[in-house]
Formats: sequence, structure tokens, C-alpha cells
Amino acid sequence: MNPSAIEVSAETFYIAAQSQPEQHKFVFAYTIRIQNNSLEKVQLLRRHWLITDANGLQVEVDGEGVVGEQPELAPNESYSYTSGAVLETPVGTMQGHYIMQDNKRNEFQVAIPLFRLALPNILN
Repeated sequence: MNPSAIEVSAETFYIAAQSQPEQHKFVFAYTIRIQNNSLEKVQLLRRHWLITDANGLQVEVDGEGVVGEQPELAPNESYSYTSGAVLETPVGTMQGHYIMQDNKRNEFQVAIPLFRLALPNILN
């Protein structure tokens, strides 16, 4: 399995209603889209995140699946989910990888490209 056949993209949103900037609590949501461009079925087994705020504080998160699921994606199928992160600063980044398996149960790693979490209009 060629890991580059699995495409991962992210869209982020600032959740002002749940944030408390005066208490250094900035809440973000992100929607991840995983597209299987391979010729075989794959399954997402685990995730690893590295979340970094503007102060350089890093938090690593590992777990089974995503949002309680271990989705299977047929060829040319996509899967999307929305989750969230809380930062102590108004800007930060997330990146990581998924551990997936092909239909022969061979595990492989798929990179989650770095994406930015930021208050609207804070960065040009």
C-alpha cells in the first residue's frame, strides 16, 4: 500500500462561544477529510496528534480510531469527521499521523499535514 494514496485535509473553526480569552482558553473545531485514492479498501486504526500552541507548549494525543470510530474506506471513498482542541493561546498548530491497514492487514502510516488553529483575522 502506498500511503500517499490516502489524502488528508483539514478545515478549522474558532468557537468563540466556548472560549474564554481572559482565562487563556481558546476553543477550536476542525474537520478532517480522509480520501482513499488507492485501489483497495483501507481502515483507520489509530491516531497520533502533536498540538503546539504559540508559547511552544506541546501536547501529544494517541488513541484508537477517530471520534469513537475505526472507519473503513473503499477505493475512491472519503470519510469526514469533526473534533476539537483547546489552546492557551489564540494561535497554534496541529499535525500527526494515522495508523491504517490495508485489506491484507498490513499496517502503514499516513501523515496528517500541519494545519493552523487561529482566531479569525489574527494572522495575515
